[in-house]
Amino acid sequence: MARFVVTGGSGFVGSHVCDALIARGDEVVCIDNLLTGRRENIDQIVGHERFTFIEADVVNGLPVDGPVDVVMHLASPASPPEYLRMPFETLDVSSIGTRKALDLALEHDARFFLASTSEVYGDPLVHPQREDYWGNVNPIGPRSVYDEAKRFSETLTMAYHRYHGLSVGIARIFNTYGPRLRPADGRVVSNFLVQAMNNMPITVYGDGLQTRSFCYVSDEVRGLIALADSAETGPINVGNPGEFTMLELAEIVIEITRSRSEIVFEPLPTDDPTRRKPDISLAQSLLGWAPEVELREGLRHTYESYLSQQCHLGS
Repeated sequence: MARFVVTGGSGFVGSHVCDALIARGDEVVCIDNLLTGRRENIDQIVGHERFTFIEADVVNGLPVDGPVDVVMHLASPASPPEYLRMPFETLDVSSIGTRKALDLALEHDARFFLASTSEVYGDPLVHPQREDYWGNVNPIGPRSVYDEAKRFSETLTMAYHRYHGLSVGIARIFNTYGPRLRPADGRVVSNFLVQAMNNMPITVYGDGLQTRSFCYVSDEVRGLIALADSAETGPINVGNPGEFTMLELAEIVIEITRSRSEIVFEPLPTDDPTRRKPDISLAQSLLGWAPEVELREGLRHTYESYLSQQCHLGS
């Protein structure tokens, strides 16, 4: 049994990480300011003898007592509408918050895990994206408050690794979906599902031929924990290499939901990447990890979870 501190632990991915750690016998201290996380995401483990929830903003420090073996830093707004609405909070959590989390790990000689993102590749000129690709990010564009914040958090993490000898692991997360992804939160899977469930037009930006790779949350969490458990530094891509256009995704969603929705087109947002697909060779060779859940299966599970919540647009 190890004692994990998970920042952003009541968020979409973070809450699944907490579940998985508790299920295998670890102790978890979850820290979240509930800015984008939700209490109901952790209802199932609140009260467990090995789980502690602390409502706090990591920018102000991590008020954790007792031993710490691993710090998993997942705190950050993640969907475009969230980080565009909260640019300074997004920048702060990846800079000041990352520094605070690194200091906690350093104080306890613990391993530090950083949840970074495929957005560090920007609108990539290399396809698929390998970890040695430096990216194509617009540093002054509207999305830079997230993209550059995560790039800085990687730089900060590596500075602690090189200067202090801290054990660190950096995961670059690609599009993740599944239960607890907040309905219509601005990410494409949740938007498409809620629009289809309400028989509303499905909004596709640009010509719909831009691509993404979608990883089901249970697969994603397995990869993140595998990296946290390892001695690997990374960065390591953790995502599903299956590549789909937005039109293909919309059609699958319509099929699964049996929706009457039509597809409508709107202008492509500024700096929206045209292609995104991870090369997961490192994750496979170093962590023994690969995704298992196919897109249709994962979308069905997500759809069923939304049905159980009686989701409606804007909920």
